[in-house]
Amino acid sequence: MTDQVTGSAPETPLPPTDEAPAAQPSLLGELTVPLVLAAFATYLLVGLLSMEVPDSVDFPGPRFFPAVIVAVIYVLVVLEVLGALRRRAAWHRTSASTSPASPGQRPEKATTFSWPSFAWVVGGFLIFSLTLEFLGWIIGAAMLFWFVARGFGDRRPVLSLVVGLTLSSLAYIAFDMALGLSLPSGILGGGF
Repeated sequence: MTDQVTGSAPETPLPPTDEAPAAQPSLLGELTVPLVLAAFATYLLVGLLSMEVPDSVDFPGPRFFPAVIVAVIYVLVVLEVLGALRRRAAWHRTSASTSPASPGQRPEKATTFSWPSFAWVVGGFLIFSLTLEFLGWIIGAAMLFWFVARGFGDRRPVLSLVVGLTLSSLAYIAFDMALGLSLPSGILGGGF
């Protein structure tokens, strides 16, 4: 039987296929970032506790913002560990309820590590830390934002640069005017 409009045989629906079950992610792989963050937060906490602060310092003092950062990092670590455990439990529930893959099917690979993205982010941080005094905060932080955005897959370099310049300028103004702390001005010199 042919289709009267096109003159071809009508399409028959494809039979449903069983999708291969996803491979279980490695627990160590999922906990690597939280472990690194916990180590970093502990390093900051040791520095915070060993910081010598005169008694005459008013609140908030030099320990306040580092303490907030340490607390936020520890909260993020706990949330990430709980998320990894929940994903693992969900994987066990779904893998127990699905039938095993047929002999011809391979399980899907877990998401692989993206070395190019890692290189963009780490390279941007290294360039930022090495050129901060020369370029200054505004240019350096904007460049760091651009590198990180590129590492996360953004393909609009001009927009990333504009957003980075805007955010770094706002941070510079906030630190200078609101907190009275000066960030390096670099090649922009006394203009800011």
